[in-house]
Amino acid sequence: MSLLQQDFTELDDAARGEELTRGTSHLVWAAVIATLVIAAAIAAYDISARKPPAATGEILAVWACPHHSETSGVDANGEPTTRESFDQVLVFTRVRLHNQSDHPLVLANTITNATLNDGIHSSYAASKSDYARIFIAYPNLAAPQGTALSPQNTRIEAGQTIEGEFVSSFLLTKQAWDARKKLDYTFSFQYQPKLTLAPHVAVTER
Repeated sequence: MSLLQQDFTELDDAARGEELTRGTSHLVWAAVIATLVIAAAIAAYDISARKPPAATGEILAVWACPHHSETSGVDANGEPTTRESFDQVLVFTRVRLHNQSDHPLVLANTITNATLNDGIHSSYAASKSDYARIFIAYPNLAAPQGTALSPQNTRIEAGQTIEGEFVSSFLLTKQAWDARKKLDYTFSFQYQPKLTLAPHVAVTER
């Protein structure tokens, strides 16, 4: 082998070594960048997880009013019809909601959830006007009539606390209601996570 040939071989080996070193350097930098991105993502998640919820609340009182109804057996024209009956439970709830964020919150809807043997039964809260009509339709209701809370489109300013009552209706017998396993409430706000509250007070049966 000539000296010229030997020099070319040594140069090729050196070039290959430099190329290998350069490739390894790129891999190291990619690994460092990936590690930094993952660390930043974990930090952001940790900060968001520790951020307090926008809304807090408390169920102040619950009244359950079982009601059995029967139709009159006569239609609007005075003609006889089949008499029908049904059972329902009217659940009156007094709640306190607090906006602990720095911007207004808008209550989108309010749902009462009762867990029974056959699963979860949910009922949207009646509107503010229907809350008042119930006491007219059923004058013998034992539940106290307080300040009605509109379960939809209620605006809560930053730092504000509101309190009021609403009613939900379940087509259940008193026996089925009494056998419930759980009772809680879901408050949905526009552009915010839902707030779920369980009563820490006894349900008053009326």
